[in-house]
Amino acid sequence: MSFNIALSGINASQKDLDTTANNISNVKTTGFKQSRAEFADVYASSIFNAGNTKVGDGVLTSSVAQQFSQGTLDFTDNSLDMAISGNGFFATTDDLGSRDMTYTRSGAFKLNDDKFIVDNQGNYLQGYQVDRNSGVNSSVALATTQPIRIPDVAGAPQSTDNVFTAFNVDSRRSEIDGTANPFDPETPSTYHSSTSATVYDSLGESHTLSTYYVKRDSEESQWEVYATFDGKEIDLQAADAADEATTTSVKGAKGIRLDFLGNGEPELDSGQVTFDPGTIDLSGDDYDGNPYLDNGAEDQTLQFNFQDLSGTTTPTQFASDFEVTNLDQDGSTVGRLTNVDIGKDGLIAATYSNGDVQYLGQVAIVRFANEQGLTQIGGTKWRESIDSGSPLSGEANTGTFGGIEASALENSNVNLTKELVDLISAQRNFQANSRSLEVNNTINQTILQIR
Repeated sequence: MSFNIALSGINASQKDLDTTANNISNVKTTGFKQSRAEFADVYASSIFNAGNTKVGDGVLTSSVAQQFSQGTLDFTDNSLDMAISGNGFFATTDDLGSRDMTYTRSGAFKLNDDKFIVDNQGNYLQGYQVDRNSGVNSSVALATTQPIRIPDVAGAPQSTDNVFTAFNVDSRRSEIDGTANPFDPETPSTYHSSTSATVYDSLGESHTLSTYYVKRDSEESQWEVYATFDGKEIDLQAADAADEATTTSVKGAKGIRLDFLGNGEPELDSGQVTFDPGTIDLSGDDYDGNPYLDNGAEDQTLQFNFQDLSGTTTPTQFASDFEVTNLDQDGSTVGRLTNVDIGKDGLIAATYSNGDVQYLGQVAIVRFANEQGLTQIGGTKWRESIDSGSPLSGEANTGTFGGIEASALENSNVNLTKELVDLISAQRNFQANSRSLEVNNTINQTILQIR
């Protein structure tokens, strides 16, 4: 019996050595969780044994339990590197259509050749679907998650339909006689101020729309606005004939007349908030007989609005320098990916070169009632088991779910100093049990030699 007791001690010490060695070998493994060998004594008896004289039967390994304490964070230059600060796991699948989930704390992610976020083994990171514009998700159920993809372009181009502008024209400027000095974009003395906006056609090609401001009547606080498209004079037509400019440009292009009150605010009809919008028709030829759009783009008409997008800022005429207080338009070209940002809640926002910002998904976070019940499968991954309980999914940085740190990786939680001390202790235990086995062998030899 004593041989078996000593042998069980040797086996336990060997298991302790193996566990410690495995911890030490994974000191630099991202997301690794150290293990601890846990032992229990062996005690067998029956109703006919004298309990107060019974000796134990050795030791056995009751569990090699992983310790899911937080590892330290290393910050990196990769925006797709992620670490969970607190409770939770990332969910991954090995195929686009698979629902066989594995779970990991290792957030070393990258893009594959199809622009999906994957780990080093090519497993797809799972995320919740969100509204592209607001970032609001529709569900946090694990069954609704999908692999997260980051496209490098922001969709098809959008032609400009509206231009919004608000400005202040300087009331101190002297009027320019439109008959003697008609507007000419190439002659700065025929206008007071100008500004430009970039607009887009149906192919996403950019064009320059410039507007020019000319004071015609100081007493009536009357101004005229003219436009050019890529340097070509073009009609800025008024919705109401009464608002047309009293003169035209040197080539006959029409403009819009703006009248201001003595307090510098727009002079408007009852119920109006700002001046009526003007229209710019790009479907025809310019005043030299050349088409405004000669690249094959579709015909389009721009509406020129004398207000900001919200309608709260309008043109003014104060005794102050010319100033553009708002200039915006609703078109866009094809955007190229310029930046990816991941929030603490796991929301992924992509910024594109055309100024477009799209929310592409929200990283799913999963936790378990009993983390130590998870089944290890290697690669710093686990699967659910009966002991772990079912996965509970949710949003990062809410409730008991940890927050996500972007551009960071979670280090192994192995304490190397402690492991080296444990290694020495396990070695001593192995030696002591080996000595116990040797003593038992000596006793048996002595008994066998009795005559």
